[in-house]
Amino acid sequence: MIRFPLPPAPSLHHPSPEYARLRAEDPVPEVELPDGSPAYLATRHADVRTVFSDPRFSRAAATGPKGPEWELGSLADDSLLGMDPPLHTKVRRVVGSAFTARRVEDLRATVAGLVDGMVDRLEEAGPGADLSAHVSAPLPIAVISGLFGVADEDQGRVKEWSDALVGDWQADPGPPRAALASFGELIEKRRANPGDDLMSALVAAWDREDSLSERELVSVTAGLLAGGHESTTNQINLFVTVLSSHLDQLAALRGDDPHAVAVAVEELTRYIQLGESGILMPRVALEDVDLGGVTVPAGSVVLPAVVSANRDESVFPDADRLDLTRSPNPHIGYGAGAHHCIGASLARMELQEALGGLLRRLPNLRLAVPESELRLKPGLVVRSFQELPVTWDR
Repeated sequence: MIRFPLPPAPSLHHPSPEYARLRAEDPVPEVELPDGSPAYLATRHADVRTVFSDPRFSRAAATGPKGPEWELGSLADDSLLGMDPPLHTKVRRVVGSAFTARRVEDLRATVAGLVDGMVDRLEEAGPGADLSAHVSAPLPIAVISGLFGVADEDQGRVKEWSDALVGDWQADPGPPRAALASFGELIEKRRANPGDDLMSALVAAWDREDSLSERELVSVTAGLLAGGHESTTNQINLFVTVLSSHLDQLAALRGDDPHAVAVAVEELTRYIQLGESGILMPRVALEDVDLGGVTVPAGSVVLPAVVSANRDESVFPDADRLDLTRSPNPHIGYGAGAHHCIGASLARMELQEALGGLLRRLPNLRLAVPESELRLKPGLVVRSFQELPVTWDR
């Protein structure tokens, strides 16, 4: 039986080469997880979409208080990440009002202004400055904090709590549990003093529903705040890292061409390796299901390999090549089905404004150190650099 996780790739920019072999020869293999338990691994684009979209594959059954504290621990159990319809549908309806296309577009000018101010500070720091500290980290936390009504002076603490939530629950669940408790205290303060923000709306909706627990409210709120900036921060960093190794394509991409930037953001989202394992929210089969010609028995854990799906040659010609003009681009970097990332439109807009703003101001932005010198923060479920020194020509 194949052991999972698969052997790592020799490059930061590619998934394990074993995925390509599996897509061609054994697309839904049975694998052995680190604890010795079995699971099925979906590697092709069509099969991963099926796992995300078919209600016979349950997200809620893959979590729960009796399950192991892995992936995102209890944050995945009780938040939107761990719910199935109809509860998921009810909660998502409340949250969705903050992420409509119109509301996101209304925020675009504000986000563009934030980017400009942050690039000013990056330029003041000079070549060799840390992109993450000056742009990638503060931008998404400022945007999501504004939606949730988090005061400026509290944003640093919220960032610390969020960092703890995406840490290694299995190695030490203490810090993430403490972070959830801190989010609970923040919610209590907002319940006592509500405002015109998403957190107040969530609290009010929860208090009208007897079927929703306080623990679920804390997990949903924490999940949205953490998810609303952690992934986007690391996407910006990985975008710049990838572009630094594709300087010919970087030179052809103009920051003052919004359409070209938007197309490039989709390709970069497909191409980067955001997570170490490449698995996005395991499911459990509620009944026997045919998946890619393999019968997955009821009760089996299924791992949807997004990194493999996004390199499926049957969907993306020359899939291992970065092509900033690739269109159409049906990647599933934000998931699919009921659990399609609720903040995808917000993330896309932030990424477009961050990349466009950086390229307008610093068109030859690139890494200031060899890629081999970059260091990842240990114990996180997403790839997060300790720092990202960048340079540019003055």
